[in-house]
Amino acid sequence: MSVVLGVETSCDETSAAVIRGAGDEASLASLVILSQDVHRVFGGVVPEIASRAHLTAIEPVVRRALDDAGVATDEIDAVAVTNGPGLVGALLVGVSFAKALAFALGRPLVGVHHMEGHLFAAALEHPGAVPPFTALLVSGGHTMLIDVEAWGRYRLLGRTRDDAAGEAFDKVAKLLGLPYPGGPHVERLAASADAPGPRFARPMLKRNQRPGDADYYDVSFSGLKTAVLHAARSAATDAERARVARAFQDALIDTLVEKTARAVRAFGRTRVVLGGGVAGNRTLVAGMRDRLAPGGVTVYAPGARLATDNAAMIARAGLFHFERGERAGLDLNAFATLDLPGLLVA
Repeated sequence: MSVVLGVETSCDETSAAVIRGAGDEASLASLVILSQDVHRVFGGVVPEIASRAHLTAIEPVVRRALDDAGVATDEIDAVAVTNGPGLVGALLVGVSFAKALAFALGRPLVGVHHMEGHLFAAALEHPGAVPPFTALLVSGGHTMLIDVEAWGRYRLLGRTRDDAAGEAFDKVAKLLGLPYPGGPHVERLAASADAPGPRFARPMLKRNQRPGDADYYDVSFSGLKTAVLHAARSAATDAERARVARAFQDALIDTLVEKTARAVRAFGRTRVVLGGGVAGNRTLVAGMRDRLAPGGVTVYAPGARLATDNAAMIARAGLFHFERGERAGLDLNAFATLDLPGLLVA
């Protein structure tokens, strides 16, 4: 059994967590997430402010995670940290802290890809959310459809060609006069709609698409965002804005569900795992289950704390790489963009 400390500072959450156990039997001992609410004032994350906030928060957040888990620093077997992708300045705070702590304790250091962490998140709550499965990762910065053959063996099937799903939610929220971050506000407004509203085209969905087509799994939300822009301009009442929000959300979710269903059929998977902040959208989860459950497919989604950026998923992914004997040197760096490790030819 191993004890792994995870550190996550890729964007605007300072997070630390402790994982205990081995392999898929690992359990969460503690999780601390400190969100930076200051970015609401600007309607989006300001990188320099995020970096400075991480500098202030990182030590007390890690200390709290260790205290909550009842773990002393000399009981840590490894330190796992997000080193990409993300905001470089923010990442460097976590990477620098983790390197210093690992060096001081004489413990191994493990660098973790942020999006691989999201693949592991649901398994911390749902024992069945283990490979093989189809994964849909939907966050503010990424939208990725992945076939997970085994931990560490991934086929990237499709991704967004422009806006990520979470980014689309944020931009639509701004168009509708809603606060940042926009996802929860758009979902609540959509749920209040008294009618479906305008029907927006489902982007990159065509009846004649076939496996092997360049757009069979990919998604694109820029055109949908433009359609919402025009509809929002003529939405004069709260009821009309609610209908626009519902129409937008329906179009985005229908697209994600159909693309995921295609991957399920192609690879014969019986499990679907959602990850990333948009995985906390209950309408998306319900739509995915309604579509796939009749075919015997189980859909797993993490709870709100594990759907957002968090160190628990980083610690769990770090445990996987630690158990495989992988180690990072003290020259570990932070990267704004970083290829997902373990990629296979699709």
